[in-house]
Amino acid sequence: MSEQQQDIQNELDQLSINALRFLAVDAVQKANSGHPGAPLACAPIAYLLYHKLMKHDPSDPKWIDRDRFVLSNGHASALLYGALHLSGYDLPMEQLEQFRQWGSHTPGHPEYGETAGVEVTTGPLGQGFAMAVGIATAEKHLAAVYNRDTYNVVDHHTYVLCGDGDLMEGISHEAASLAGTLGLGKLIVLYDDNLISLDGPTDLSYTEDVTMRFEAYHWQVISVADGNDLKAIEDAILAGKAETTKPTLIRVRTVIGFGSPKAGTNKVHGEALGVEAVKATKKNLGWPEDKSFYVPDEARKNWDTIKLRGKDAHAAWTAEFEEYAKAYPEPSAQFDRTIKAEMAKDWQKKIPVFPTDKPVATRNAGQVVMNAIAGVVPELFGGAADLTASTKTIFKDSPSFHVDPAGRNVYFGVREFGMCAMVNGMAAHGGLIPFGSTFFTFSDYCRSALRMAALMSVHSLFVFTHDSVGLGEDGPTHQPIEHLMSLRAIPHLTDFRPADANETAACWQLALERKSASFMALSRQDLAVLDNEKYKVLDGVRHGAYALETGTDIILMAAGSEVELIMKAAAELKAAGISATVISVPSFKIYDEQEAAYKTGLMPESTPKIAIEAGATMGWYKYVGHNGVVIGLDRFGASAPGPIALEKLGISVAHVVEHAKKLVKK
Repeated sequence: MSEQQQDIQNELDQLSINALRFLAVDAVQKANSGHPGAPLACAPIAYLLYHKLMKHDPSDPKWIDRDRFVLSNGHASALLYGALHLSGYDLPMEQLEQFRQWGSHTPGHPEYGETAGVEVTTGPLGQGFAMAVGIATAEKHLAAVYNRDTYNVVDHHTYVLCGDGDLMEGISHEAASLAGTLGLGKLIVLYDDNLISLDGPTDLSYTEDVTMRFEAYHWQVISVADGNDLKAIEDAILAGKAETTKPTLIRVRTVIGFGSPKAGTNKVHGEALGVEAVKATKKNLGWPEDKSFYVPDEARKNWDTIKLRGKDAHAAWTAEFEEYAKAYPEPSAQFDRTIKAEMAKDWQKKIPVFPTDKPVATRNAGQVVMNAIAGVVPELFGGAADLTASTKTIFKDSPSFHVDPAGRNVYFGVREFGMCAMVNGMAAHGGLIPFGSTFFTFSDYCRSALRMAALMSVHSLFVFTHDSVGLGEDGPTHQPIEHLMSLRAIPHLTDFRPADANETAACWQLALERKSASFMALSRQDLAVLDNEKYKVLDGVRHGAYALETGTDIILMAAGSEVELIMKAAAELKAAGISATVISVPSFKIYDEQEAAYKTGLMPESTPKIAIEAGATMGWYKYVGHNGVVIGLDRFGASAPGPIALEKLGISVAHVVEHAKKLVKK
């Protein structure tokens, strides 16, 4: 390229970058709400990625072998929306003009499923970073499973834009540490290093050497001194792509609010610039001051070139996959099935039925189910937060991912929050049904990631064991109390607390069939096994609640380990002349989805009711009514052998029988 041609290209680049900058500025100003500082600073990065370096097809945002871009500092969403619009995604200008408004596809933070081209929901800082680590993990695993010879049908990069806030959050430390350990060479993070946080200069609270930290995590770290130096940024990204054994962090020194009167200050972080400051910014950067949502024709044409390049790249991949399918019909068919989120034919026939001859802890039953279906659900992939021996979440016939990327066992380490966010990233990537596991009380560390899973409606599975004070001696720090009700309150998150091994098998089946976020709360202690044929367990679990015994005087209901207890209580009541209906409630959410007629038939309003659960009581009142009784724990537990702890805390047959006799007399 001649010097004159280079000058022309430089001018076109700047025109295209400024078009992106001012789409974001105008969107924030029209909404009078948002974050203009990061878009003004980081538009060159977004331009290079979307316009030149990323492999993506705007006409098909779900192409499986696309590069992924995660905006971890999701408050800079106006930048992402502008880039998607200019690249040709289904995001018309009218949507940018409705930024942060009711019913628009341009919400204040990016939301998966709401906007074409948005890979994950990023709101709370750090989670986008961790989900990107999950995305890169999924890519590495699927590449190891499916690529053959010269056929690289899974071969893409994951790019992240993050800020100081993301790197302050503990979750990014968890995820970055594991990413380095796992050698995720196709993960490239661009760090908007602008020295400013919302409260002021970052040195108020953030003074560590980020380069040394990430090098200690086994990352490649590259520094770019000027966020407007396109060549330096491009060279750094290319160097990141060339390093295949380590993830890469690119520190880009930027000026927040570049070009504005408030540049370099926290005043440009989280509020609209204001009419006069917008005009001044446009003047400073040579942009028409009287035009809003303006894209010059030359800039539009320049951005449009990605459409053709994206289609060509997609077409080339499709042709390669067709050849691959001929050469390797079985793996190609499996790959095609899993990326479509379809289950293998008759997979559920592998789900075991447990005999009633001996009690089984539901965590142990879960392990049996996982390994029984492992061969027919190869997309099931995950592990535990350093607790596989306790949560029983390991595939016995598969290697570990960190040793062999084709392996299905992931050792997340003691990183509960990072693990669950990574699981969400894997699920959003596609081709996998990922899971993460830990003790139920540690779900507190995971809660925001569980909420993001539900908000995105991705197929993330969370397996929590040691689900009540019945775990015993570890005491109140490890005994969950409020956790069940807290997680049951999250919209779109399906709860499963099975009463026995056969309900556990049914819960696993439904968790896989429902294709949405769910969690299981499983017992440490052994529980009596229900007769699968007698009680029609799978059909019962499909309804969320079902009767194990029927009576006319009183209804006893429970979930999980307390179902065995109310079965015993019903037997004692029967001997005392009181006829009890016994209801197992393995899933509040599924039961709440049932038709009114089913609910009325199962729990007639006129029949007195008792619910018991070794946890917080508040959620049960919607089922027992104001005149019913809920036996539970609205206090913390205690360190003691499990049966003694339960007895002392009132989770007992005698307590149920006592209340039942009082209610029936009334």
